Amino acid sequence: MDIHQSHFALFGLAEAFAIDLAALDAAYRFVQAEVHPDRFASAGASERRVALQWATKANEAYQTLKDPLSRARYLCESHGVDLGIESNTHMPAEFLMAQMTWREALEDAEKNQDGHALEVLDRELSDAYRRGLDEVAVLIDDDHDYHGAADAIRRLMFLAKTLSDVSAAQDALAA
Repeated sequence: MDIHQSHFALFGLAEAFAIDLAALDAAYRFVQAEVHPDRFASAGASERRVALQWATKANEAYQTLKDPLSRARYLCESHGVDLGIESNTHMPAEFLMAQMTWREALEDAEKNQDGHALEVLDRELSDAYRRGLDEVAVLIDDDHDYHGAADAIRRLMFLAKTLSDVSAAQDALAA
């Protein structure tokens, strides 16, 4: 095994956005069992250090691949496309308008303590998020358009943040 191999290679998976999560889980458990530091407790310091490095690599790779946004970002970056999250905030005008509308709806629902409005907003955002993931899957797996995928991923990150805020508002209302 090469510690510098891709996350997909580590788990014996094809490099793609659409992955079999059950296969990922099984491969992760197998790799963890092979490299878990407890298996090397009586080994020399060097072997224990290498086992710890492998366990850390396996954990990082698993966390990256199991989350669709992280997986998409990893695929883009592994193909030389930097998402420019900190510097590239350009979004299509229609998405920015939708984002403003969603934010205003969230503020109104919070202010009015309107659980139904939060549920409606949650469904709308969840649908938009799922459509965005479908778009990313096509851009990466079918079109190999990593630059286009980067734009879609940035939009999905906005959606994920707004969904998180809606969930927090629902939790606060339920408390």
